[in-house]
Amino acid sequence: MRSRNPVFSRRGFSRDNGYAGFNAAPQAGGPAVGTQGNPYAQPAGNPYAQNPYAQQDLQYGAPQAPVTTAGRMTMDDVVTRTASTLGVLIVTAALAWALLPVDDANISRSYGIGIGAALIAMVLAFVQSFKRRPAPALILTYAAFEGVFLGVVSSVVDNRIADGAAMQAVLGTMAVFAAVLVAYKAGWIRVNRRFYGFVMAAALGFILLMTVNLLFAVFGGGDGLGFRSGALGVVFGIIGVILGACFLALDFKQVEDGLAYGAPREEAWLAAFGLTLTLVWIYLEFLRLIAILNSND
Repeated sequence: MRSRNPVFSRRGFSRDNGYAGFNAAPQAGGPAVGTQGNPYAQPAGNPYAQNPYAQQDLQYGAPQAPVTTAGRMTMDDVVTRTASTLGVLIVTAALAWALLPVDDANISRSYGIGIGAALIAMVLAFVQSFKRRPAPALILTYAAFEGVFLGVVSSVVDNRIADGAAMQAVLGTMAVFAAVLVAYKAGWIRVNRRFYGFVMAAALGFILLMTVNLLFAVFGGGDGLGFRSGALGVVFGIIGVILGACFLALDFKQVEDGLAYGAPREEAWLAAFGLTLTLVWIYLEFLRLIAILNSND
């Protein structure tokens, strides 16, 4: 099964791409589910099955060679790559906040730069999503441009709509991340095919509604259909945060499967990319919610 995340679904840790998928747990006394077509999965009955030196040692009664994990993704790899990606994003966001003022004389120029950076980041995200292998330079470049956009839009909301909005959105994003991680590790969130299907259907409907609303706003003026303003905007903002939390659970499951089935170390960059996309989604939804709640309109 493919992940909802375009980063993972293109060449991520999904069973049909040679890695683990949902409900792919090892079975006692037999090969792990997903072993067929998975060059990285070790049969549960013989952990040395893919080590020719271990096989030779067994034949001659010599001590068994240890199973090497060199070249496989580890949790340290995921944490390091994610920290690097988010670090680049935060640095460029801070620079954009400091160097692109949003006063009356400069807001048009700064906002234009921010929108341009967002479009570049979107293109880079699509390019990475359709590449067969993760490209660290491409991922970090995406993070840099995404940071510029976030820095500008955060500055606009914080300085012109709601003082302290950016910090509130950051705290909200961190709280959602921590809550989902705890719930996932405690087993309160069960990521299975039904959960995946529900999240995908809800996300598709949400994106379609927001796209229609944007088109009405662009061509009809005003707030479009009102999905992003007033009481209805608050409701859809909360739905957006909840969807982001569901995406995080899917991301955690994909990372867990990749670790369990020995995905290559380079796949840690895909994990970092996917987690960054989801965290950006949640942050923007929080920022939008705060802006709506503090609007004087």
